[in-house]
Amino acid sequence: MLLYFGVYLLVINLLAFFMCRRDKRCAETGRRRIREQTLLLSACMGGAWGLHLSMKRYRHKTKHRKFTVWVPVLGFLWLAVTAFFCSWTFFVSFMHQ
Repeated sequence: MLLYFGVYLLVINLLAFFMCRRDKRCAETGRRRIREQTLLLSACMGGAWGLHLSMKRYRHKTKHRKFTVWVPVLGFLWLAVTAFFCSWTFFVSFMHQ
């Protein structure tokens, strides 16, 4: 179960990273953009660290207050969720021995 959780987090973070990169490229070339709500939703679903890295890497959405505040907050929230899930999984497996 822990493996599936880790794979989920990896996939959602990669997705958020590349969505932010694509939005930056679309902004530069004048093409249709990815909605801000979609980017923030990817952060809410666990992709906050990928989105944050992409924001820093491509200098995208770094002047938008809702991104500079909420993405790190969601990142630390997901860090807490991950720590809880890992410790809970360890505790449950320990109790079944």
